[in-house]
Amino acid sequence: MHSRPEADFAAATEDKALGPHLMDESERFDLIRVFTGVIGSEHVRVPSDNEAQAARLIVEPTDAGQITEVVRKCESDGLTLAAMGAARTLAQIRHQPADVGVSLARMARVVDYEPDDMTVVAEAGLTLGALNRCTSRHGQRLPCDPANPELTTLGALVGAAKSGPLRLSEGGVRDLLIGIRFVGHGGRLIHGGGRVVKNVAGYDLMKVMTGAFGTLGIITETIFKVRPQPENYSLAITSFDDVADALLAAQRAEEAAALSHLEVLSPALGHEFARPGRSVVLAGFAGSRTEAGYYRAYVSNALRRNTQMLTGEDAIANYQQLRDLAFAGAVAVAQLAVLPANLPRCLSACGAEFRAHVASGIAQIFFAPDCTNEEIYNTVARWREIARQAHGHLRVLEARAEVRANLEMFDCPPEPAMRLMRRLKLAFDPKNIFNPGCFVAGI
Repeated sequence: MHSRPEADFAAATEDKALGPHLMDESERFDLIRVFTGVIGSEHVRVPSDNEAQAARLIVEPTDAGQITEVVRKCESDGLTLAAMGAARTLAQIRHQPADVGVSLARMARVVDYEPDDMTVVAEAGLTLGALNRCTSRHGQRLPCDPANPELTTLGALVGAAKSGPLRLSEGGVRDLLIGIRFVGHGGRLIHGGGRVVKNVAGYDLMKVMTGAFGTLGIITETIFKVRPQPENYSLAITSFDDVADALLAAQRAEEAAALSHLEVLSPALGHEFARPGRSVVLAGFAGSRTEAGYYRAYVSNALRRNTQMLTGEDAIANYQQLRDLAFAGAVAVAQLAVLPANLPRCLSACGAEFRAHVASGIAQIFFAPDCTNEEIYNTVARWREIARQAHGHLRVLEARAEVRANLEMFDCPPEPAMRLMRRLKLAFDPKNIFNPGCFVAGI
């Protein structure tokens, strides 16, 4: 009896997810020699310490044509590869390094920018910070705001569907990405969408590639719609002894005004905003001078506390601190995503410290430094059950190395959705070379 292609592919995926054996220096030398012959010695190097968990060898192409040659060679030789930015996310989700890491550091140009059309075309190796410095000269920005934009490439932004506080008002990557180019199976250069914002013809490759973690191809170019920078931005900050009171105050603030973002921090993070041991509410809003004055009054009234109201550079500096907030000392960090109405109940059930984007239904929750590995495994399982009961999901964002080796970083969706994802992977990557083993259920 012949097996189904999906079953064969699933078995191959499981094998590659385990990763090949550790590479010795002679094998690395052979790999260097192979890819020196493909794209030249000046484009091949050994990984840095930060990259070593993600890949055994780094290639640095300067254009899509060189990526095409690398992909063809990997397919012919049965080598795995993974696109890389700063390798922060990749180092967390790969159990074993890929054979080849494709760094896009030399593909970091703004290809075309039309301020009047509010669209920008840029290569995937450009950082979000660099892109926004370019667009800011025309009073515009790409309002995706993950932590550390100077380290976040556009390829990583799309591939990992990164977002931040402004997701509430500006949407996520899927809402702003209107065109994409990537190198796929056989080294083919594939493109979808275009510079016309309302261009919806054909298969929506932008949404397919967003959040695929590089498992379907290597993104080379992105097209985004940009938006005007706000005329005025203000940030209201207040704090509470009790987390439940902070969450209720945040709900009132959301109902009172059209906010740019709305966060609640649990007491362990209160010191970040000079309120140690207290739960902090941060509500940002933007608009014209008249709108800002209107929102200030309504937000202050909704929070019902001695609210600190920041404007100008002080507001921006505190927003950036919130955006880049790190969980110092945490041995693992997970992200909970549920309906906003269910988030307070889920956070209470989890019983952990958190940063919550309360109006979006998303929270990062983290483990205390003294947690054992077994406690982490058990707690993740318990949190996942809490998320499932609320019809949401939980993803592990960070964990120490010995924990990652035995921990599923992603929730597994229902089997019908899983079958669809496997068929999609098989169609886009039949050789299973693109970042295998680091996505949902080992895809």
